[in-house]
Amino acid sequence: MIAFLLTFILVFAGYLVLTAGSGNIGVWSSSELIAGFVLSLVAAAVTRNFLCRARNYRMANPARFLLLPVYVIVPFFLEVIKANLDVAYRVITMNIRPGIIRVSSGLKTDLGIFMLANSITLTPGTITVDIDEKTNDLFIHNINVGAGDESRASIPGSELFSISDLPAWIRRIAE
Repeated sequence: MIAFLLTFILVFAGYLVLTAGSGNIGVWSSSELIAGFVLSLVAAAVTRNFLCRARNYRMANPARFLLLPVYVIVPFFLEVIKANLDVAYRVITMNIRPGIIRVSSGLKTDLGIFMLANSITLTPGTITVDIDEKTNDLFIHNINVGAGDESRASIPGSELFSISDLPAWIRRIAE
């Protein structure tokens, strides 16, 4: 029942954010509120086991939801800027040595690994190719792999700024 309620609240809040601004009851119309309520009930009934699969309600903490935008705006945005500049430099100078590296993230939860893999994939010049499910290591295709860097202990580029240590930020949110 808790999984159903949490899923319903999350889906209904998302619906309200997406449909805001077109109504006469605050910023919503009565028909939008009714449709959102019904659709949220249906979505919660169907997906409650997906969002709360492990019966772990850690992400229901509002403080963790507040950390998500901070993570996107500060460390992830810094990584994207650095990666864009690095890719532009490598394209101009033709200094490219692509390869796949193995990175140990130290993350334990599926959500944490999912967030890190997506953050790496959204960063220019890198893409997450595979995840070793036994050790939670990520295999990352990078636009430039230095000699001997095929097995690294850190995320590519994260050694330049301590604020953009993506696994540490994700650990605060998801674990």
